[in-house]
Amino acid sequence: MPLPNAGDIDRMEWAIVYFLFGAVFGSFLNVCIYRFPREESIVWPGSHCPSCGKPIRARDNIPLLGWVLLRGKCRDCKASIPFRYFGVELATALVWTLFALYYGNTWMTAAGILLFTILIGITATDLETGYIPDLFTLPGMAAGLLFSALAPALQGQEIWHQGLWRSAAGLFLGGGILLLTGILGNWIYKKDSMGGGDIKLIAMLGAFLGMKNVMLVFLLGPILALPFALYVKLARKKETIPYGPFLALAGAWLFFYGNQTWDFFFAIP
Repeated sequence: MPLPNAGDIDRMEWAIVYFLFGAVFGSFLNVCIYRFPREESIVWPGSHCPSCGKPIRARDNIPLLGWVLLRGKCRDCKASIPFRYFGVELATALVWTLFALYYGNTWMTAAGILLFTILIGITATDLETGYIPDLFTLPGMAAGLLFSALAPALQGQEIWHQGLWRSAAGLFLGGGILLLTGILGNWIYKKDSMGGGDIKLIAMLGAFLGMKNVMLVFLLGPILALPFALYVKLARKKETIPYGPFLALAGAWLFFYGNQTWDFFFAIP
């Protein structure tokens, strides 16, 4: 179901537009990544250096270029600006471009852009703070339901209410599986073994991916996390890792390759 098209701009030109807007939105996403865990307003105050508090000048706030021109340091106090700021802007711009090239100017592009942008935000936040804000996952759940109705092909369906049903089932199944796993883990290990943010994240993924693929997220997440978990345990002597990035990576893979992955694991020769 195509979105309204502005003239006869070809797909490559649209991709350039999406790249630029993706970089701009990536700059805003950086604000969310920093402020959501701290429960700060994303509107006020304006962008400022966390170290010295000085406002960031407009010329220093240009997506991608600002970090490069400043060489990763505040113009005023010379404090280091984490590479995450540049990385998030670039990743968001590339994701938006990828979907513009792959799906064109369609509802599938809009759905994919929103999901992957949220996953970038969740990954960066969880890696930095060990926390997955509800302000990412709860709107994401609602968006998954909405886009599954607007673009039922997201769920492999043709009729809006079938797409919506698959989305709702994926949301409750994904959240329910991880909730039960967390309860079981708490009982076995006598401590919290699964964060509430992880449960809401996989519920959000279920809303976008549906029942079958959310079960694969549950399967792939631990497989992807295992090498990093072993490294952290053996090299850093830590018992816990941020799990959200691995659920996000599994969800991103399954958005494109869900059917092929299902066949790989479960197809009968």
